[in-house]
Amino acid sequence: MDDRRFATTLARGLSVLRAFRAGDDGLGNAEIAERTGLPKSTVSRLTFTLQSLGYLTHTRRHDRYRPGPALLVLGNLAATSISFVEIAAPLMQRLADETGTMSLLLVRDGGHMLIVRTWRPRGIASLWLEVGARPPLNGSSSGHALLGTLPAETFGNVVTESDGARGLTPARAATIRRDAAGQLLAQGYVIADPAEYFAANIHAVAVPFHPRELGEPVVFTCGALPEMLTVEAMRSRVGPALRDTVRELERIMGQPPAPAPIPEAADIDTRRPA
Repeated sequence: MDDRRFATTLARGLSVLRAFRAGDDGLGNAEIAERTGLPKSTVSRLTFTLQSLGYLTHTRRHDRYRPGPALLVLGNLAATSISFVEIAAPLMQRLADETGTMSLLLVRDGGHMLIVRTWRPRGIASLWLEVGARPPLNGSSSGHALLGTLPAETFGNVVTESDGARGLTPARAATIRRDAAGQLLAQGYVIADPAEYFAANIHAVAVPFHPRELGEPVVFTCGALPEMLTVEAMRSRVGPALRDTVRELERIMGQPPAPAPIPEAADIDTRRPA
């Protein structure tokens, strides 16, 4: 980011922490460097510093790092401060059980979405996405739903920040925004075209939610393997159920329904920050 206020070293340190995923059995410096795109020498300094501060632990078993106790403190603090997550948990678990899909909560992380919570259907075994996975904005139902509901004044900034990740050009972002906003107006949920989806083995439907505690919308998603979740099932059953569940969360939180998106808003200039 070209701004004198931007602390590059801090951003790099946070990118190291974001490299960890729920299924990892620790990460070495080489793996962290590969995931972050940082030089290995830089990663070595950052992991040493983060380990010294308690944000990473280092058991000296094959020189692999793991999230440390200081991150647990921050995670518990965030969970306590952001009340809608715990309120949403029983609703999303019920939805997962009733639809046989995996329910997820995602937030934007730069030019990607980031899975921060998952709810698995009881009694159904399959391959699932994990906390920490980062679907792209371009080519995921969650990313399209976010672009379709972002306030116009921040949409251009988000596209610029994505830096063309997975082909998210300004023109492509505007097309996604118009289509997603139209879907939200017509049916209250978003389904990305499976032909454009970033992973062929996942089908998903998404609904945005606007929490008071955060400055940006988050997205709730239901997903499963294509043979378990057809496009028709998303349109006729799972999409409406997800939409109604998010509306129920809004009622419990005492929030009015999110403002209707305006498809024409995608015609703003995305070549520069708004």
